[in-house]
Amino acid sequence: MADLLSTQWRIRKLPAVLALVGAAVSAVASSTASAGSLRALDDQELAQVTARDGISFAAHISLNDPTLVGAVSDSRLSLGFNGDGQNRYIVFKNVRGKVDMFAVSLGVETRSDGGGDYIAIGLPGFVRYTNLGFESLSVQNDPNAPVTGNLGSLNINGTVSLQGQVRLWSH
Repeated sequence: MADLLSTQWRIRKLPAVLALVGAAVSAVASSTASAGSLRALDDQELAQVTARDGISFAAHISLNDPTLVGAVSDSRLSLGFNGDGQNRYIVFKNVRGKVDMFAVSLGVETRSDGGGDYIAIGLPGFVRYTNLGFESLSVQNDPNAPVTGNLGSLNINGTVSLQGQVRLWSH
C-alpha cells in the first residue's frame, strides 16, 4: 500500500517537476542568447579583456583499482637513491586507491601592493580518499627483487574540506 501511495504522489508531482525543468532550460537558453555570438578579437580588443574568472575543475583519480578487468595484482613504485657508491630503493608495493576532489581553481589575481599579478591556486573544497595507500614499504638493493621486508603499510579512508589559496609570483 505504501508503494502505491508513493507512486501516486510521484505521478501527481510529475507535471510540477517538468514545469520547473522547462523553466530552468528556458532561463539558460535566454541567458546564452543574450551573451552574444562568438567573434574573433584583434590584439587591441583582447588587451581590454579583464574578466579573469580563471578555471575550476574536479578530478576522480583511481590507482590500480582491483575491480577493473585486467587489473595488476603485484605493482610497485620504486624511488632510487645512490649513497656511498651503493644504490638503494624505497619500494612501495601495490599502491592503490581512489581520490575524488572538486572545486580546485586556478586564476590570475592582482597583488594588493600594486606589484603585479600572481597565480592563485584555490584549494579543493572537498577531497574524499577511498582505500588510498600501499600494502608494504621496504628498502632494497634491487627494485625488482621479491619484497621480503615490511616497514609498514598505509590505508586512508575519509574526507577533507579545505579552504584558502596557494599563491605563486616571481620577482
